[in-house]
Amino acid sequence: MSGQSNSVPRNEDSDRYFLVLGTAVADLWSDLPHELQQSLFERAIVLGHKTERDESLREQLAKFLHDHHARTAARI
Repeated sequence: MSGQSNSVPRNEDSDRYFLVLGTAVADLWSDLPHELQQSLFERAIVLGHKTERDESLREQLAKFLHDHHARTAARI
């Protein structure tokens, strides 16, 4: 995707929209094509990495998706 920036204007309405859109993506994650999953995952890492505290975000997000992914959650 072109024209992306790391800064997204935020307000109360946009926060709500981002929350419900993110929840919808997580809910449909198992149904998304692998390439789209990878793009969304990498973009989430870029957007979510703000401080040194976020260094483990990649691993945490991968574990979260693995634990909630329909094809992998049953293996736990």
